[in-house]
Amino acid sequence: MNAQVRDFDSIKLYELKNASGMTVKVTNYGAIIASIIVPDRDGEMVDIALGYDRVEDYINAVDKPYFGAVVGRYGNRIADGEFTLNGETYSLLKNNGENHLHGGAIGFDKVVWTVDSYVEGKSLALSYLAKDKEEGYPGNLKLKVTYTLKSDNCLVVDYHATTDKATPVNVTQHTYFNLKGEGEGTILGHELMLNAKKFTPVGETLIPTGQMPSVAGTPFDFTTAKPIGRDIEQDHEQLKFGLGYDHNWVLDKGDKTGELTMAAKVCEPTSGRVMEIYTTEPGIQFYCGNFLDGRLTGKSGKSYVHRGGFCLETQHYPDSPNQTTFPSTILNPGEEHTSQTIFKFSVQ
Repeated sequence: MNAQVRDFDSIKLYELKNASGMTVKVTNYGAIIASIIVPDRDGEMVDIALGYDRVEDYINAVDKPYFGAVVGRYGNRIADGEFTLNGETYSLLKNNGENHLHGGAIGFDKVVWTVDSYVEGKSLALSYLAKDKEEGYPGNLKLKVTYTLKSDNCLVVDYHATTDKATPVNVTQHTYFNLKGEGEGTILGHELMLNAKKFTPVGETLIPTGQMPSVAGTPFDFTTAKPIGRDIEQDHEQLKFGLGYDHNWVLDKGDKTGELTMAAKVCEPTSGRVMEIYTTEPGIQFYCGNFLDGRLTGKSGKSYVHRGGFCLETQHYPDSPNQTTFPSTILNPGEEHTSQTIFKFSVQ
């Protein structure tokens, strides 16, 4: 057992379930969504979230894929593992080459959260206090995440945070989806639409260049739904850097900055399952499981093959603390960080 998890006995699994049978299971370790069971067009219920059967497997996973977890204090990458805020430079762990990724060695995905409330079948509220200088970040950050399952098969994720010292905050949900069912092959046939006419291209280490070009005429154009695999093997520099899609898209918010708007829609033709994502966030990271390679075995007992799951992480842009042209992620004392993302499931 990982020695860093001292209160293992307090780790439990909580079930949310609505009248139509949709079931979501969440553990207070890493605020991880361990399972999402939804029907196909024939009513067959299948788990569509990649993950493990046992909490020990989440704790001891060698490759740290962040299955189902809440990641932070800063989800995604910070260049060179450092940023300067109010004249002081903060050094973070370089755990992704020369960059910092998903909060460091012990981010929010690797700690035991406090259960604030559990309304059986309906909602689960979890909280965590990230202490000043934890993983190098300034400020005592109080974070609350609430999962609520609605009767219309919407899973609502609400985030709330406060701090006693200025600090960057970029918290996101890192579930890997396969709408055919976890372990059921690749996701390349899923049809994806992203409500984004621009994206943030990256350099070789996946840090944004600061530019926000149009997706028109590139493999990154998902403004009209298309199979994920249609353009993924194109000879394009950005696809080479990411080994496929692993980029942030700039959501079309118009004059609704900070409001809840549609971010993405995914349809899986064989099952008829549909997932829509709505968010208050300005960006979304689309990652298509480029580092899955068949070594990990999921709840189904089947291997998670290359591109066997995708993530759609609602977020502020990567490396925002170092990029003045990006929307700010800095939370100051006296302010409240609030964010909401909705995953809505249906069939067609």
